[in-house]
Amino acid sequence: MTDKKNKTKGQENNPLHGITLATILEELVAHHGWQTLGENINIRCFNQDPSIKSSLTFLRKTPWAREKVEKLYLKLIKKKK
Repeated sequence: MTDKKNKTKGQENNPLHGITLATILEELVAHHGWQTLGENINIRCFNQDPSIKSSLTFLRKTPWAREKVEKLYLKLIKKKK
C-alpha cells in the first residue's frame, strides 16, 4: 500500500499536478476564446453552443480530447514563462 507522501513525491515534475480540469479550461477560454479553442481542438462542445459545463462533461468522459486540452494548456503556460 502506498502512502500519500509517495504519490505526491511522484508528481513533483508534473506541471498539471494540482490543477483542475475546470481551471485549465477556464484559462484556455480566457486566453483563446471559444472560437479559437474550437479551431485548435475540433470538438463539438467547443464549436456548437459552448459552455464550461458541457465541455467538462465531455472532457471527463473522453481521454483523447482531454489529452489535447492538457497539451494546449501546457503550451500556454510555457508561453507565459
